Amino acid sequence: MATEILSGKVHVNTTINGESTDFLAEPRESLLEVLRETLGLTGAKEGCNDGNCGACNVIMDGRLVNSCCVLAVEASGADVTTIEGIAGPSGLHPLQEKFLEHAALQCGVCTPGFLVSAKAMLDENPNPTEDEVRWWLAGNLCRCTGYDKIVRAVLDAAASMRGEG
Repeated sequence: MATEILSGKVHVNTTINGESTDFLAEPRESLLEVLRETLGLTGAKEGCNDGNCGACNVIMDGRLVNSCCVLAVEASGADVTTIEGIAGPSGLHPLQEKFLEHAALQCGVCTPGFLVSAKAMLDENPNPTEDEVRWWLAGNLCRCTGYDKIVRAVLDAAASMRGEG
């Protein structure tokens, strides 16, 4: 829990990508601002800054959230996973591999949000249908490419993660 206020800022202790993390945040600062500007985790992108595009998605306590809509102080005591925490020590996550194989990206601004969203979905449902993938990713916007390659990459990653491919 955020407990101490120092010169207008609140001390926050949280876990980000598996590591205990402390930072100071102004009570009005979003989690996205702190991730990018204070902690240097620039994978989450600011697209709309009002929760409509999904570019800033992170997983907080097992739940997909728009980090632009979460106050940084709300992350106190939470477990946060950003795009930087998706790959493991042995290499890329299967979702990242399949996005590359399927060319499911163009400019890359929306890609981290799609990957985090897809991971949250597969953590909850490792065997989604195409309709379920499309529904789950409906909160992520891409202006460069069609969504078909993204959906195919997620379905292929799910199959691979289940040992089917």
